[in-house]
Amino acid sequence: MSKLNIRRLYKEDINTFLPLIQELMGNRVDKATLTSRFKDMFEHRYECYGIYVDENLAGVFGLWFATRHYCGKTCEQDHVYIKPEYRSMGLGKQIFKWIFDYAKEKGCTTAELNSYVENYPSHKFYLNENYVIKGYHFLKQLD
Repeated sequence: MSKLNIRRLYKEDINTFLPLIQELMGNRVDKATLTSRFKDMFEHRYECYGIYVDENLAGVFGLWFATRHYCGKTCEQDHVYIKPEYRSMGLGKQIFKWIFDYAKEKGCTTAELNSYVENYPSHKFYLNENYVIKGYHFLKQLD
């Protein structure tokens, strides 16, 4: 079995993880815009992690920490992405176990996330991890 290692990444590491975020987003947002957004995100209770398999960057995910009126202290998983060649190896279960353990250490009582509507494989995975669908995520572009 390959050795999994999860390492915290910082805004100085942006060029390491940004190509994976662009893959996840289908290159819909240019590099300069994403760089600016991530620099801002790092200033607001956001943490980024690289997923390494045998020292190779295999994926990336972000975590947001907040206290919300409807669920208490929570850890929101953001932009969870594993490169295609590393999928179906059981990494997802290992990564989410790491996330849940880490969130509990930080005092979180819930975990939450958003998933693109068309990302059916992730929906199956999240439901198998005992997430429940609680609502819809609405987005309005402001001119």
